[in-house]
Amino acid sequence: MPTARKRSFSALLVLLVPLAMPVHAQTVSSAHADILVKSDSSWNGKAYTAYPNGRPQLTVLKMTLPARTALPWHIHPMPNAGYVLSGQLTIEDRATGKKQTFHTGQAFTESVNDVHRGISGDQPTVLIITYAGTPGEPTSVPVKGEKPEY
Repeated sequence: MPTARKRSFSALLVLLVPLAMPVHAQTVSSAHADILVKSDSSWNGKAYTAYPNGRPQLTVLKMTLPARTALPWHIHPMPNAGYVLSGQLTIEDRATGKKQTFHTGQAFTESVNDVHRGISGDQPTVLIITYAGTPGEPTSVPVKGEKPEY
């Protein structure tokens, strides 16, 4: 092998060998965790009574609502919690008219089997929502005559 090719090959080995070696953590330490929401009831004060029966299935959604948009009226047949990544979300309960607004960085718990909807503010709203359901069960059910929530 000519000398120039040997040097190029050696340089390539020097660059690639560290990539083939296992990576080891330099420090072992615990992480910091902030509890964003912990509740046995929904935002409107209704207690959670039970999880759905059957094998658990978690679903995590990233939902984006355009500015000044009201979602269709719907229910959730399972407990769920959301986090506002950006914007704001006002949740409105249809039966009582009760409303509560959640802003960027806030978490909330949603109601189970109560008709409600979310309304975004003057900016688009981005949410992360986690549902604790079972396989085959919808995470959101539109009220008769309404479009699906998503």
